[in-house]
Amino acid sequence: MNTITIHSVDQIDLAAEAFLKAAGETTVIAFSGELGAGKTTFIQAICRVLGVTSEVNSPTYALVNEYFTIDGTSVFHFDLYRIETPEELFDLGYEEYFYSGDRCFIEWPEKASHLIPEDALRVEILVREDESREIRF
Repeated sequence: MNTITIHSVDQIDLAAEAFLKAAGETTVIAFSGELGAGKTTFIQAICRVLGVTSEVNSPTYALVNEYFTIDGTSVFHFDLYRIETPEELFDLGYEEYFYSGDRCFIEWPEKASHLIPEDALRVEILVREDESREIRF
């Protein structure tokens, strides 16, 4: 298991760089953590490091956002917090995203765990007593 600790928000881009290096070629990454743990904030940092030029926001109501890097590569960001049944992902055509070869970042994957690819990287973000964040994967 790998662990990256983020002591303050000004370290987040360095943590995102280290995370991406450790993640290697993995394209589907599932982020778990309590509400307010920093899943979206960490995904924003990862997107900056990847070269996403647009604003990265949680797709809480849309369920999925597509972003583009400087070179035109797609990055997909899912937030499953508000889904009521995993079957809602079928309506989105989730397989086209998850198996596209493009990066897919998924918040709240436990809401549809049986639909997340087996080879997805599972990440847990923990809030420590000192308010730092521990990224475990």
